[in-house]
Amino acid sequence: MLVQDLIDALERIAPLSNAEPWDKVGLMVGSPRESLRGPVLFCIDLTEKVMDEAMAMGAGAIIAYHPPIWKPLERITDETPKGRVILRAAGAGIAIYSPHTSLDAAPGGLTDWLCEGLSGNVGAKDGEGVIHGDSRALTPRSVPSETQEMKIVTFVPAGDAVEKLRNAMASAGAGIIGNYRVCSFGAEGVGTFLGGEGSKPVIGEAGRLESVREVRLEMVCSRSAVPLVVETLRSFHPYETPAIDVYELTGVPERHVGVGRRLVLDRPATIAELGDRLRGHLDRVRLRMALVESDKPLTHVGVVAGAGAELAMTAVREGCEVFVTGEMKHHEVVEMLNAGCSVLLAGHTNTERGYLKRLAKRLTAALPGLTTHCSTADRDILVAVP
Repeated sequence: MLVQDLIDALERIAPLSNAEPWDKVGLMVGSPRESLRGPVLFCIDLTEKVMDEAMAMGAGAIIAYHPPIWKPLERITDETPKGRVILRAAGAGIAIYSPHTSLDAAPGGLTDWLCEGLSGNVGAKDGEGVIHGDSRALTPRSVPSETQEMKIVTFVPAGDAVEKLRNAMASAGAGIIGNYRVCSFGAEGVGTFLGGEGSKPVIGEAGRLESVREVRLEMVCSRSAVPLVVETLRSFHPYETPAIDVYELTGVPERHVGVGRRLVLDRPATIAELGDRLRGHLDRVRLRMALVESDKPLTHVGVVAGAGAELAMTAVREGCEVFVTGEMKHHEVVEMLNAGCSVLLAGHTNTERGYLKRLAKRLTAALPGLTTHCSTADRDILVAVP
């Protein structure tokens, strides 16, 4: 088994295209072509104690949810904890991979796991992946398919020229949608032109306004294919100077892909009931609450793992009555209460760490023979004092 096999399995679960633009995700240390020479260790934060654990077990890779390399590094030496971790991993041939927000955003990923517990499926007693309610992304991701990043439009005289040009553009990489090839759209209309001095129009005469029955031909293509497709278009187009429009496509938003969730419960629950569910799901004794009303049944819940303050007001605009996340600043909580939304805080890494067992199980199913361990040295650094 290669490191690349592990990467492929991870990215089927949590495609990197779903990660936030600011995030640092993917393989951070190691080579995809190297053999995976030991078990895979899962952690939230890759500390020196976690690295000790990895070295002791002869790990072949570490899946660190939080990216261990965030800011650009000017040097990698043993003078800093981060440098020592990276040097030790590289020296021992241990690959390091971080999924972070790509895992948050993925269907069946970390945030959906939180929604399972909040919806009443504590401990996945109704089966893993079951959410009792409607759940959708607070910020749906719009990632165009690689072959549909751009659209090229031109105008061709009706007749045989249309099919000839369509086939030529397809041969250059245009018109691929999923498993289909030579995909295009054509709509008839009337085009006009007035050839100037020195022009050689294929239809009509220079110096006279001409009207021609034309077909608007549209085909999608990848960004990298645009130059060749345009060059091919010009070579096969019958006109001396064809009209060419190139549009950038944003992709179609996917309802269940993106950071954060708007959970609409099947059955209303008070914030106390939601707290009890979350405690059971996360196996935590203490949570913190900021309440608008303590006994009002709630149906709309905003959910963001870790530090979710940036999406808090998005949740309010989406009609959420309570916002569940790991941590927020005092004034951010005040702002939420002023907006009429209660807040439920479970601790930053507490909202993340419990999913590691689920991820390990999914990877083991995808890669038979893979050995996985969840770190025992990785734990919440903040301890509640009695």
